[in-house]
Amino acid sequence: MIKKNKLKYLKTLQKGFSLIEIMVVIVIMGLLVAIIAPNVIGNIDRALVARTESDINSIQTALDLFRLDNYRYPATEAGLEALAIDPGDAIAPNWRPYLDRIPLDPWNNTYNYQYPGQRGQFDLYSFGADGQEGGIDLDADIGNWNIN
Repeated sequence: MIKKNKLKYLKTLQKGFSLIEIMVVIVIMGLLVAIIAPNVIGNIDRALVARTESDINSIQTALDLFRLDNYRYPATEAGLEALAIDPGDAIAPNWRPYLDRIPLDPWNNTYNYQYPGQRGQFDLYSFGADGQEGGIDLDADIGNWNIN
């Protein structure tokens, strides 16, 4: 009698999940992912745009410091590299390092710089996620003329 009870007890311990139970759990997990994923992806996209705006503000500050020291902004030909690498005495007689390095935008593209600018004293911008001029949403250009 003791052996029979022991066998019944062991059999109940060895029971696993049925196929239906596993399928229900998978469906519930799928629904949760379907609800949560768009919110997370949207936040990531907003974070990339915010980082781009922050980089542009930092570079813009460095460009303003360059102008204060050297009485003009770097030429388009010298580019943003003039903020990290001395372009020479003729271009920047009072040069000092303004940035340790020139950052890439969140999509690993270089920031674009033009002096004189078409939309302000200078134009500083990223082409966005697609790396091409124009676009909408995440592909839209982000420049110093359209950020706060």
